Parts: sequence; C-alpha cells; structure tokens
Amino acid sequence: MKELICIQGLGFVGAAMAVACARAGTRHNGEPVFDVVGLDLASETGLERVRKINSGEFPFGTTDLNLIQQTKAAHLAGNLKATTDNEILRQAAIVVVDVHFDIGDLTGEGHLKFGPFLNAIETIAQRVKPGCLVVVETTVPPGTCAKVIRPVLDRCSLERGLPVDSILLAHAYERVMPGEHYLASITDFWRVFAGHTPASGDACEKFLSQVVNVADFPLMRLSNTTASETSKVLENSYRALNIAFMDEWGRFAERVGIDMFEVINAIRKRPTHNNMKQPGFGVGGYCLTKDPLFADLAAKDIFNFTDVEFPLSRIAVKINQDMPLHSLGKIRKALDTLANKRMLLAGISYRQDVADTRYSPSQPFYEIATHEGASVICHDPLLSHWDDLNLPVESAMDTCPDVEAVIFAVPHKEYKTLVPAIWLAGKTPYILDANDCLTGDQRAQFAACGCRVESVGRGILE
Repeated sequence: MKELICIQGLGFVGAAMAVACARAGTRHNGEPVFDVVGLDLASETGLERVRKINSGEFPFGTTDLNLIQQTKAAHLAGNLKATTDNEILRQAAIVVVDVHFDIGDLTGEGHLKFGPFLNAIETIAQRVKPGCLVVVETTVPPGTCAKVIRPVLDRCSLERGLPVDSILLAHAYERVMPGEHYLASITDFWRVFAGHTPASGDACEKFLSQVVNVADFPLMRLSNTTASETSKVLENSYRALNIAFMDEWGRFAERVGIDMFEVINAIRKRPTHNNMKQPGFGVGGYCLTKDPLFADLAAKDIFNFTDVEFPLSRIAVKINQDMPLHSLGKIRKALDTLANKRMLLAGISYRQDVADTRYSPSQPFYEIATHEGASVICHDPLLSHWDDLNLPVESAMDTCPDVEAVIFAVPHKEYKTLVPAIWLAGKTPYILDANDCLTGDQRAQFAACGCRVESVGRGILE
C-alpha cells in the first residue's frame, strides 16, 4: 500500500509539487510510490484548483508541456486527487506545507503576521497521526520552524494526548521556477533541507530522495531548520539586491547612450560574474518582492533583537518597487502626458512563460497610468483575465491596436516572434522595450517603420 502524501496549498508551488510526488517512482517506467492528495481552501479559487486537478488538468497556465502531460498521467493512474476536506490529513504519512506567508507591509516597518499561516499549521496539528512528517516548503522568516511552528505542533499534540515531538518537522524550501522547465525545477534540481530533530531530518531525506533525481542533483542537509530557512531567504535576497544594483546602472546606460545588456554579457564571460542580473521593468512574484525583508523582521519579531539591521535589503526592496515607475516616466516624457493617451501593455504576469500575476510590476504601472488618465489595453499570451484587478486580458494580438504607445513588459517568447512591419499594419506608436523583450533586429525594424524606440537599460534607438 502506497503512503499518502497531502500537499497543503495548491498554488504555483503546491500544485506542481503534487504532480512531482504523484509521479515519483515512474522515472524509469516504474510504478508510482505515493498516493497524493492536494488540499486547498473551500473558496472559489480553491474549488477551481481542486476541480481542475481532479479532471487531470494543471490548474495554472504553463508552457511546460511535460508538466501538463504528467498531470494527466497521474490523474489516469489514479494516484493524484485534490480536495477541500481537511479530514484527509488524518490518513497522511507526510504533509507538505505550501501555504503562502505574506507580510502585507513591504516597507519593512511593519511586523510579521503569522495568523493565516499558523491557522494552516493548526489544521495539520489537530489531525495528523503520530509519526507523520510535516515538511514546510513555504518561504518563512528564519526561526519560524523552531520558534513558531514547533510550539504549535507540540501544544496540539498535548491537547490530543500525544507525546511532544510525536509529529516530525522539517524545512525543505522550494526552488520552483515556473516556465518551460516548471516540473523539472522540482524533480531535477538541487534541494536544501533540515530536520528539527535528527529523526525528522532522516525522514525528510528519505522523502525527498524519492521525489528528486538525487543521482544528478544530490540533496544538501543543513544543521537545523533556521539555517535552511535563512538559506532560502538569503538566496532570494541576493538576487533582489543584484537586480536593484543593475537598475541603477541601467539608468546610467540610458543617459550615456550605451547598451547595458551588451556590457553585462561581456562581464558574464568571467566565471565569477556569470550570474549578474540585468535592468528591466521591475521585480514581481511571491519571493523577491518581500523575502529581503524577512531576516530584518525575524530579528525584530522572532528573536527580539534591537541592534540587528538590514539597510541594504530594505533599500533594494524600495528600488525594485520603483522600477516600473521608471518605465512610466519614459512614456510620460515621450508622449508629453499620459492623459487621454492609449497604450498597449504587453505582459501582465511577473515573469515570462508563466501565468502568475502576484506582485507583478505591471500592476502599479497600470494603476498609475490609468489614474493619470491613460487608457491601457492589457495583453498576455497566458492570461484571459487579470484577477488581481478584475480586468479582461487580451490573449491574442495579431496586429497592433490603435494606440500611441506599446510597452513590452514581459519577455514572453511570443513577443520575440513578432514581425514589426506586419504587426504594426502601418501604425507608428512609441515602442518601449522595458525588459529586453525584443531582439535587436526587431527594435531596428520598429524604428525603420517610423516608430520611436526606447529601451530600459539602453540608449535611444533613433
């Protein structure tokens, strides 16, 4: 009989993790080793995710054809299901927590709000059987497992007449990268983990070894859960600071008339600098927009430190929040005003090849542009509706609409295949390549058609 795994939270991480676990053991034509049930809230969104998974559909738009096929295969094999009934937790051998931990206040001046996340942990602690392994994949502030989650698990265990530590706890953070290799970013990528106790760590290692291709991507076990939590927060903070740093240099490149992408590609040839980021439209998504604040807030709210500060991390968050405003300023300058201007915003998701709009930099861009009187048409090849703003989204774009400006905000592959002369159909709007969305030839062709073409991170192309 296969062990039952419950994935609590069927968002962009949890849904893909559910598929990865359901397909564990099938890499070399073997049989699935787990029965998997995804668990979500009985909200309109949660019910729709459950319905899709139970129909063999991945619940989000994706360009990963393998993920789509493996979701269908797991459904046909009968070992991937979804529900909103928390009672399924009583049967679980392993529970993977993929519930969001949002902080709301992105200034760094607020406090951690554990309420909704801890409600999810209590739901688990009140139901799972002794010996169940709880694996926290959610990105959480350092110290959360040891100082916040463990006490909740133990309190609920005592209330149920169970021994303290009867529920095993581990942290194994996700490195999911939605896009063409969405599923592989789980199954064929390095994982870092730690157990709250040696027994928890051993159980987590056994579990991950069945899901991840550890022959090519060995697991890395850290000494404790706080180290694992810090590892995730630090790696995301490093990327966010790198992006903010390059945004400053991108603005310099625009002013002096050079191509910062050309400069960066030259520097990347040096092995010690091959992960240098680049300027763009802005930082979005669930992680980089907030994670640089987690250690700062943990120092204050979990460890009660009064003398530990993270000024660079705070500044980086602010710079990244302001990046879409830079693009808006370029358009405002090119058109003299935004009032009564018609624009096409090409790209709504926070990154290419994924239908995730959480914290998308397109949102503040849209909100400010419309507040100043602009009319904005939204396009994204992976979306038909922008849930955050309750707006329709054009998913097809055979020709350019009648607008005065086009902003390419997300480097979806569809934009790199546009043929400017055909797509423009005689129109000559202002073109802003805000995120290296177009090729050099495309930018030159737009200019040859009579468009004024500008880029974030590049000097003006006349």
